Amino acid sequence: MNEIKEKVSKGNVYVMRHSLFSDVIRIGCTPESPNEYAKTLSKTTPGEYQVVFQLYCDNPCQIKKQVREYLDAKKYVNEFYQVSPEIAEKLLKTESLKIPIILA
Repeated sequence: MNEIKEKVSKGNVYVMRHSLFSDVIRIGCTPESPNEYAKTLSKTTPGEYQVVFQLYCDNPCQIKKQVREYLDAKKYVNEFYQVSPEIAEKLLKTESLKIPIILA
């Protein structure tokens, strides 16, 4: 499924927080609703995921990839980073200006 996600031409890039980790966020992309994806993830883990920021745009996985490169030093594990949601949101917005956003 990761391979498919990496080829998403339009969709959402998001920042999620998990109820068990107050200072760790997850950055990802999905062609679906990030809120629905958070509900799905929450069913398979203790605690709950909450979307704190989402942006519908072209090439959301490219934006995710670039922001993850910026945050590499803050990497916690897998898609999780030890950085505030506000910093991640600013990075996603800045990066999305480089790749056109779809206005709904």
